[in-house]
Formats: sequence, C-alpha cells, structure tokens
Amino acid sequence: MNMNLSFDTISGAFGKQRPFIISGPCSAETEDQMLTTARLLAATGKVHALRAGIWKPRTRPGQFEGAGLEGLKWLAQAGKETGLPITTEVANASHVEACLKVGVDILWVGARTTVNPFSVQEIADALRGVDIPVMVKNPVNPDLELWIGALERIERAGIKRMAAIHRGFSSFDKGPFRNAPMWDLAIELKTRLPELEMFCDPSHISGNRELIAMVSQKALDLDMAGLMIESHLNPDAAWSDAKQQVTPASLSSLLDGLVVRTVTSNDKTFKDTLGLLREQIDQIDDEIMQKMANRMKVSRQIGQYKKDNNVTILQVGRWEEIINTRVALGKAMGLDEGFTRDLLRLVHHESIQVQTKVMNGATVKV
Repeated sequence: MNMNLSFDTISGAFGKQRPFIISGPCSAETEDQMLTTARLLAATGKVHALRAGIWKPRTRPGQFEGAGLEGLKWLAQAGKETGLPITTEVANASHVEACLKVGVDILWVGARTTVNPFSVQEIADALRGVDIPVMVKNPVNPDLELWIGALERIERAGIKRMAAIHRGFSSFDKGPFRNAPMWDLAIELKTRLPELEMFCDPSHISGNRELIAMVSQKALDLDMAGLMIESHLNPDAAWSDAKQQVTPASLSSLLDGLVVRTVTSNDKTFKDTLGLLREQIDQIDDEIMQKMANRMKVSRQIGQYKKDNNVTILQVGRWEEIINTRVALGKAMGLDEGFTRDLLRLVHHESIQVQTKVMNGATVKV
C-alpha cells in the first residue's frame, strides 16, 4: 500500500461542520419527485448535499435502472433551486463525462464498481486533470485491500478531495442488516488512512428504515465525518430500495435525535481519569499477551506429544468441549457470546497452526 497517500476533506471543502449530511432519493424517478424531494430536504436546514441515483446497477435485469441523462438534468436543476451541492454515482468514463458536463459537485464510486479494478481505473483516467471531490464506497465483498486500491487509483489521478463511504458488506450471515456492517473493517481503514474522511451509508447497511437511526449513531460514535441517508417524498412508492428510504420530515427528526460527540475533551479531570483507565487497559493487555504466549507454548508441547504418538492434530470432540464450556463461562462473566466464539476461533486456529508446524518438523521450545 502507498502510505504516502494525501487527502483533503470533502466536508471542509463545502464549509460545513461535521457531521456532513448527504440525502436524497435512491433514484431520480421523475422530475417532480426529484425536485419536490430536494425542496423538502433543503427546507429542513439540516442537509448539506443532495444525492440521487442516475444510473442504477441492479442485481437482475428488468428492474428500474435509472433515468439516465434526463435524470441528471433533474438533479442539476434541484441543486440550482436549493443552492445545495449535488452528488451521484459513476461507474464508467461516460458517467464521469456526463456529470462534469452538467456540473455535478461530488462524485461517488459504488460498491459494485469498487470491486472491479478495471472499472475504477477507467474512472480514474477520466478524472485525470479534473478537480472534483470523489467518494469511494467499500467493495461489496469484505476486502480491505480492494477498497484501499480503489482509493489509490483515484488519488493517483490527481484527486485530493476524497472520502470513503462505509455501506456494509455482502455476507451470508447478515443478521438484521441488508449489508453486514463489519465495523472492524471500517475502523481498520480509518487507522491505516487517518487523513481520509469516512462517511457512513446507514440506508444500505440497514435495508430497513427502522434501523437507520441506530446505525447512524454508531457511525458518529466512531467519529465518521458524515452520513448519506436516502430520502424520498413517498418512500413506500419508490421505484428502488423502498424499505430503506425515509421522508424528509422523518430524516429531520432522525437527525435531531442523534448525539454528536467530540473527539476529545480539554477537561483536566477527564484527561487524568482517562489516562488512569488506559493504564489499566495496558496492564491487562500485557497479562493477556503473556497468558496467550504460555498457551501457545503448551500447544507446541501438545503438538509434539501427538506427533510422537501418531495422533491427528484436529480433535473435533475436544474443540466442541472448549466451545461449550468457554462460551458458558464467558456468559457467566458478562461477555458477549459472539465475541467469545470469535475469540476462541482465532485462538484455536493459531493453536492448530502451531501444532501443524510441530508435525512438520519444527522443534518444540519450552
């Protein structure tokens, strides 16, 4: 990864305080729908940019695939009437050229495009020499390198005003979400590219308007710079993604209910107390690492003993015993069951790796 990536903020470019709110319909369906929704959103005084899908990449053919160039004109008109910057998704060079021609203020690369380096490079080539903010959604699949690679390609084309958009990932185990949040991947991207602003798309993560407020608050608590929330004057009649859109009035109420927290506090008592608590965390982490090192030492001894007695590494019955007893113990101690299972899987995987090395001839170090 190119660790010399340099980014300017998108929210700052438009002179807005965080969180920067982007809203508008999933799709520009008709001129009246686009303009009426935009007017209602602008009237809330809480939206900083208008969005609308113009070209809609659909999973299967036969569904509404966007109004195309005609819809782009409606979006541009909505921007002129409201005075708000406008943004839409681009998936190829012709989309970029059309947006630049009508004066779109911000472009975004969608999840289905981010996953394809050829498409991202085509967009990057079309943007070379152009000064326009670009946002890049995470790829559909949970691949952090693909996400970073897309950002790199756009940045190398000379685009500096950039942001990432966390919109969740496709997963067999979605739980209540349309796209699994996998917050750890978003956190990892923020850690690796700290100068890059990150937005959240609660609409696509949720897939259900009832969950949008919860996801939005989580995003703000993780210090994300803004939110992209789909809004439609009549969501239930929307031609695409009806369940995840909210009315402009509902959006206003949702935003009023969010708590915006600061990154830190200048209060001396807060800093002193936080410092003491972090010292405790550091000490506990040291103890955990020592215990883990001791555990792997025993795993190496087990591996050697199995090798000497010609016994297989994987013992399914033993693994089931560990899962059942440790999960129950964790619950009794107040630990989340999912966390305990994930932790045990990681430890078990490493233990298997250690024993495999011993089986393959590595010397046991006691």
